[in-house]
Amino acid sequence: MDGSRSTPFTSRVGVEVPLICGAMYPCSNPELIAAVSAAGGIGIVQPLSMIYVHGCELREGLRKIREITDRPIGFNAIVEKSVKAYEDRMRRWVDVALEEGVRFFITALGNPRWVVDAVHAAGGIVYHDVTERRWAEKALASGVDGLICVNERAGGHAGERSAAALYEELADLDVPLICAGGIGDPQTFAQVLGLGYAGAQVGTRFIATSECHAHDEYKQAIVDAAEDDIVLTVKLSGVPVSVINTPFVQRVGTDAGPIARRLLRWRRTKHWMRSFYALRALRQLKHASLEGSAYRDYWQAGKSVAGVERVRPAAEIVQSFAEAWRASR
Repeated sequence: MDGSRSTPFTSRVGVEVPLICGAMYPCSNPELIAAVSAAGGIGIVQPLSMIYVHGCELREGLRKIREITDRPIGFNAIVEKSVKAYEDRMRRWVDVALEEGVRFFITALGNPRWVVDAVHAAGGIVYHDVTERRWAEKALASGVDGLICVNERAGGHAGERSAAALYEELADLDVPLICAGGIGDPQTFAQVLGLGYAGAQVGTRFIATSECHAHDEYKQAIVDAAEDDIVLTVKLSGVPVSVINTPFVQRVGTDAGPIARRLLRWRRTKHWMRSFYALRALRQLKHASLEGSAYRDYWQAGKSVAGVERVRPAAEIVQSFAEAWRASR
């Protein structure tokens, strides 16, 4: 690939294309991560997906990726502290990733300070997911090197602002900003970089690839879906999550029941309810992704489905995005 163009993200992370294949539970299998990195972008390991969905112990999975490519890969560290056993596991997983040579980390949900300290000590880089300025300022106070700016068009847990509004809100913070949400085609990729973003994080588009192990019905649902087919449900995790509006979702509804709503509002019970929702959601998403509509079809996706025309190899997607970016000069 032509390496004559770069951004603050590509220069620092050591990749050719400012394109991140976002960490996805349950869709981040080793082959997909490796394919994106080998093509010049960067794939991100999601440890729960790697271990509990795709059956690879973390070190084994990282070495499996390395058998395919020696290009940079990243690691997703969720730093939410409400369950201590989970935090302890995540600390061990971060250590393993560093031991195996990973030097780019994306954190989310909590205070990333301990990840920053560990990764910086090894010469690595940490970016943090944010949806608005107050979270960005807190993350920067913890020492992160860049921000993943999650906008209103993202899959999973979306933000509330447009890509342009979020960039304008954060542009003066003087760190690389990565646009996350609504990017399903090369033209949109070039457009968000034209706004000033140093890169883009893409999830939904990479589910509809030949390397992703998601069920063919899930991939086809993404291809067939229009932007208006994406709805928000609180049934999965207790907070709004973007999913395809399948017949199952229509049947069960998207709002929490009255008792759940009450428990989610109370300070003493909301963490317990969210933990309950999270455990249930992990199980439901795993089965729906791998088994298709034979199981309850909660299929996470963002509004970028509008740009997904067919299932393609990951390398073709990276190449087409790179060509659009370079042609936009």
